[in-house]
Amino acid sequence: MTHVVTESCIRCKYTDCVDVCPVDCFREGPNMLVIDPDECIDCAVCIPECPVNAIYAEEDVPADQMAFIKLNVELSQQAGWKSITKRKPAPEDADEWKDKTGKLTELVR
Repeated sequence: MTHVVTESCIRCKYTDCVDVCPVDCFREGPNMLVIDPDECIDCAVCIPECPVNAIYAEEDVPADQMAFIKLNVELSQQAGWKSITKRKPAPEDADEWKDKTGKLTELVR
């Protein structure tokens, strides 16, 4: 079991979650974070920290977000997706994107 970052993170990329992660399992892409399932210890401390409710335990991922389980695995292993361990400012337009849905086409790999 692991935790999964879902679509809500795309173009928001708030990094509140990385400050509380005890094992540094988050990976940062151009406009989203993902969780490396090989590093995640399922502590769940990241879930309440996410201001857009983008993080779920794998068994709780909504049906319309199931593709993000595989996507977190895939992207966390890509060379350009580096470990992030310290909080950074959110993108300037993050608040404009936080309530939008259907953002998968906005994902920059």
